[in-house]
Amino acid sequence: MISTPVYRSGGISASGAVAGFRARGVASYYGPGFHGNLTANGETFDMNAMTCAHLTLPFDTVLRVTNLDNDRQVTVRVNDRGPYVGGRIIDLSKAAAEELGMLESGIANVMLSVIN
Repeated sequence: MISTPVYRSGGISASGAVAGFRARGVASYYGPGFHGNLTANGETFDMNAMTCAHLTLPFDTVLRVTNLDNDRQVTVRVNDRGPYVGGRIIDLSKAAAEELGMLESGIANVMLSVIN
């Protein structure tokens, strides 16, 4: 069952705020055009790192992303905000997208699960 939790701030750890979070939808990726820019949490974006952008999950949340088209999985950490394209639930770094086998298509049907 997929549920959308309510996110709270102030005194709740990232893992406690999102325990049990799962979501299914379309992933995209971003890479060379953003490499070296600052992410929303103040880090420098590294397209070769296993990171991602999510609109609402707390920074440093660790996710397992499963490509539902080929069953490949990757573990990523939220360090940015996005995607800002309608119908997408996560933007992955180029390295994560490559591991999931979605570089050619640019998008993939995915399942997101928080790793405790």
